[in-house]
Amino acid sequence: MTTARGPIAPQAPSPVGSRVSLLIARLTSRMTDRLLGTALVVAACDPPAALHAPLLDRMLVLGAATAAWWAAPMVDARPVLTSMRWRTVMARRRTTVLPAAAIAVAAATGPALWLVVCITALLLAYLLVTDAWTAGVTAPPGRPRVTPALTAAAASAVVLLAAQAPVAGTSWARLPASLAIAATTMCLVLALRAHRSPPG
Repeated sequence: MTTARGPIAPQAPSPVGSRVSLLIARLTSRMTDRLLGTALVVAACDPPAALHAPLLDRMLVLGAATAAWWAAPMVDARPVLTSMRWRTVMARRRTTVLPAAAIAVAAATGPALWLVVCITALLLAYLLVTDAWTAGVTAPPGRPRVTPALTAAAASAVVLLAAQAPVAGTSWARLPASLAIAATTMCLVLALRAHRSPPG
């Protein structure tokens, strides 16, 4: 389209509009990650009990769900050390902080057994979907994805069954608790060692 003065130049989008569209795009990306992470956090908050809780508790559950919606997407990028500020580290490791916080909240609320099973299934699904080592662009090519899923499912089932063992009221309850802590520490050390010394 032209006028007497020449062609009309297209108008540049306003900075406010571009920021809003960018924010909406970020908040609606990776819907599977967001839905699973938010459902995990809400389930950990024991929603049946939260419905009959005071208004403040319900507002806290809503705030936790909002934070989970933001933090849930997988950080699918190569590990680069940009800053050691806690906000930067938390944003980089938010997919680890989110399930850890959900587990802590579930342990504090003490949900029913059926809800514990739901939390376990949601936790397993979320960890598999957001695991950059198996599902990300930096995953090794040709790596089987069924094996990690089956291994994680078996480990979750063992942990769930062990957690329901009726040993809390016995005099020797500290022994299995100590063994569980030692086994968790050993698995963490092995995982860190494997990441520091990749094969090949």
